[in-house]
Amino acid sequence: MPWWGIAAIFTGCFIVFSVLHYLSQKKHPFKRALLSMIAGALTLLAVNLCSGFTGVYIPVSLLSILVSVIGGVPGVTLILILNTFF
Repeated sequence: MPWWGIAAIFTGCFIVFSVLHYLSQKKHPFKRALLSMIAGALTLLAVNLCSGFTGVYIPVSLLSILVSVIGGVPGVTLILILNTFF
């Protein structure tokens, strides 16, 4: 997938999250949307950095990055649960 396609997916997710936060009448919808996307990416990074201690590793691919950014912390948790069972 070209880089502009990945950027379009991230931009689209940011816009969707911003609209959802705006419709739920939260303060600072853009900031909240950006923070939720960053939290998912940082959670994926934290899991991979701690893999030496825990033995749990999530391979970094386009799919895992998209799930972590779109799903946030619950998305990374879902990847960990699926990695445990499959």
